[in-house]
Amino acid sequence: MAKKMKSISAERSNRIKRILASLDSAFPDAQCALKHGNPLELLIATILSAQCTDERVNLITRDLFRKYHAPLDYIKVSQEELEVDIRSTGFYHNKARSIRGACALIAERFGGTVPDSMEELVQLPGVARKTANVVLGVAFGKAEGIVVDTHVFRVSRRLDLSHSETPENVERDLMQMIPRDRWISFSHQMILHGRTTCKARKPLCLICSVEKVCKSEDKISR
Repeated sequence: MAKKMKSISAERSNRIKRILASLDSAFPDAQCALKHGNPLELLIATILSAQCTDERVNLITRDLFRKYHAPLDYIKVSQEELEVDIRSTGFYHNKARSIRGACALIAERFGGTVPDSMEELVQLPGVARKTANVVLGVAFGKAEGIVVDTHVFRVSRRLDLSHSETPENVERDLMQMIPRDRWISFSHQMILHGRTTCKARKPLCLICSVEKVCKSEDKISR
């Protein structure tokens, strides 16, 4: 994905600066909500988070990470047993298959260590750009892209930062206007903002930190 910044107008640049400042004010310490102790645990937790709340994932991984510590542990366990362990996260057949497949590739191709590049991470089963961006940004501090989950997708469109129809294209739009040194923190702040304030069905516009620069059609006026 191209990372070259496109030229934007002074007015739009100023508006983006105001959005970033508002997010900094509201969520100065925003960080990944998935509890983990190392890159492998973060990778597993992120795979489990698909179509599942972070709270539920954290509840499951509390016991999961006591039982499994290394890629080989996930490889040795049967598909059926791992499915039982992660069942309540939903889509457990596919998630168990992805976890075991990813761990097998990590063991075989990457020496048992979670790779730290986009090119290598997306080779793992169950890992697309969103998951790779989470792992790279949180575990390795590498800004290779912007995490676009359902919250970031929704909020970006409401804030007129993108009108693209796919997460991949929304990410591309954001990468062209958000300074690269803000990609990691911006991702965390937008996720938290979408989860707590700019909710899908009933956005809490009256307490929103970026309400003054919001152009959403479903905005609730003061």
